[in-house]
Amino acid sequence: MSANFKGNKSTLATKLCPQCGKPMTWRKAWANNWAAVKYCSERCRRNAKTPAI
Repeated sequence: MSANFKGNKSTLATKLCPQCGKPMTWRKAWANNWAAVKYCSERCRRNAKTPAI
């Protein structure tokens, strides 16, 4: 991903946060686990409804 990045952030991957609906843009810190990134922030992760067991 970063090999093609030349300063144009519009080419970076994005996905929506399931909690708040805001778009999240790919970050270098998430490079190893981008598929597992689910929430845009710690606040959204904490406020996410837990599934009923």
